[in-house]
Amino acid sequence: MKEIFAGDNPPAPAALAAKVRTLAPSMTRSMQRVAEAVAGDPAGCAALTVTGLAELTGTSEATVVRTARLLGYPGYRDLRLALAGLAAHQQSGRAPAVTADIAVDDPIADVVAKLAYDEQQTLADTAAGLDTVQLGAAVGALAAARRIDVYGVGASGLVAQDLTQKLLRIGLIAHAHSDPHLAVTNAVQLRAKDVAVSITHSGSTGDVIEPLRVAFEHGATTVAITGRPNSPVTQYADHVLTTSTARESELRPAAMSSRTSQLLVVDCLFVGVAQRTYETAAPALSASYEALAHRHSPRSTQR
Repeated sequence: MKEIFAGDNPPAPAALAAKVRTLAPSMTRSMQRVAEAVAGDPAGCAALTVTGLAELTGTSEATVVRTARLLGYPGYRDLRLALAGLAAHQQSGRAPAVTADIAVDDPIADVVAKLAYDEQQTLADTAAGLDTVQLGAAVGALAAARRIDVYGVGASGLVAQDLTQKLLRIGLIAHAHSDPHLAVTNAVQLRAKDVAVSITHSGSTGDVIEPLRVAFEHGATTVAITGRPNSPVTQYADHVLTTSTARESELRPAAMSSRTSQLLVVDCLFVGVAQRTYETAAPALSASYEALAHRHSPRSTQR
């Protein structure tokens, strides 16, 4: 099983707010108060001692330290330094104000503006928090794979299909599975030269975890794309790629923004693999374009 040590790679100051948004839903309520405080007022919290922040949030010094470690910092001192950096970043004018949730009576123009902002923020947060070392390792495994299986259900299943279609276009053998029985049946056939990818925002979807576990136990290289870096799916992942999401609300379920961030990660994987396999990928992509060209011509639609 893969163990994740959050403090090994502390997030850059600009990634702190994204880290808070990603991890807050899985924190205890007391830890959430600390996380919300540091994200909401980084300058003010940077000036506080660990005791001062504990008093401000109505928690304990131990809770403050645990929150700092969960956010990826070895200790509170490192978190304070990151808060100071985040405050300077915000004061430069590059951090936009957070928009309100979509209301039932919002004009459609406001809906467009709010959704666009949230999509942009989700992409920025995902990019800021993405571990490029893990990404590079996953790209290397996919580029060398004999066979690739991708698991996902619901909105994540659509992302799984997107990844496999891209990989097929550059000549790799890839299959997407949303049926849990077929997923496990195929996972049993995987071996050391194969790769299995599970896509799950919550990281706790059993229908996605089970085939990844089976693939892991059969020696395949495993990758988890998830919004929860310490969730159950990561136990069976050699490489973990973390996504971010916008705030969930009644009219904006998590599946909407999680799909956006997952697609960014999928695109990063695809481009990385295409770069690694360019000599074979380029001709394969060109051949697929040529094979489908007649289906997109005006003449073909008249038949």
